Amino acid sequence: MSPPQYLTTREVADLLRVKERKVYDLAAAGEIPHRRITGKLLFPNAEIVAWIEGDAGGGDRPRPAVLAGSHDPLLDWAARESDGGLAMLLDGSADGLERFAAGEAALAGLHIPDDEGWNIAALSARGVRGCVLIGWASRSQGLILGDGLEGARLSDLRGRRVALRQEGAGARALFDRILAAEGMSTADFVAASGLARTESEAAAAVASSEADAAFGLAAMARQYRLGFTPLAEERFDLLIDRRSYFTEPVQRLLAFAATPAFAEKAAALSGYDVGGLGAVRWLSP
Repeated sequence: MSPPQYLTTREVADLLRVKERKVYDLAAAGEIPHRRITGKLLFPNAEIVAWIEGDAGGGDRPRPAVLAGSHDPLLDWAARESDGGLAMLLDGSADGLERFAAGEAALAGLHIPDDEGWNIAALSARGVRGCVLIGWASRSQGLILGDGLEGARLSDLRGRRVALRQEGAGARALFDRILAAEGMSTADFVAASGLARTESEAAAAVASSEADAAFGLAAMARQYRLGFTPLAEERFDLLIDRRSYFTEPVQRLLAFAATPAFAEKAAALSGYDVGGLGAVRWLSP
């Protein structure tokens, strides 16, 4: 009989030969891999074994020079301009966090909203280890609007075609939260054909008249000369493996982010504040 994929708190306590209270304390401190599902703690069996053996979060295997996670136009540009050889696998914050936890990426761009702020709760719940979260930028998110909708609010979009982001994207999570606060949901819109998997795709769908509106960045609205209604200021952070932090691809990216050319690009993009760039926001156990 194969072992269960997830362990209960009692099963983990028995495995570690500690009291259940200790397991709860370890989870609260983010020191043990875990998930919180509908308020209940569950512990991935394979990750618990790796954690016990000192191999959580990728162990001694070198991580590939891959930037995963959410698409950010400024980060995308900087990664290419820094010429450090970073490959990019950008399919949303949730996907990036999973790739990072599996050791498939050296760093991941994240903007996952929670009740307290951004990203830290998701990282604590995921139980990632051996990494640091540093600030990249604050960004203005809101409604990207097509012709005739300048100045429109959420309620004005009922029945309109809206380009939606994929589940697991930070922008989708934030949009769902904003809609819920307004007593709305995506069911109030007509979903445009296909999902916009990047910030560029969301704005391009509006610019090409495939959608009347989309939720996205002020920077993208400006690039495509579209209307924009701001709805939120969000944090976009970089989760970096501690050992990968000192590799050439990551160092070249961070060094380029300190140049005048980077500062000029950030200023030219609408809705960016890079005042907190490089600040340590969270350290894993």
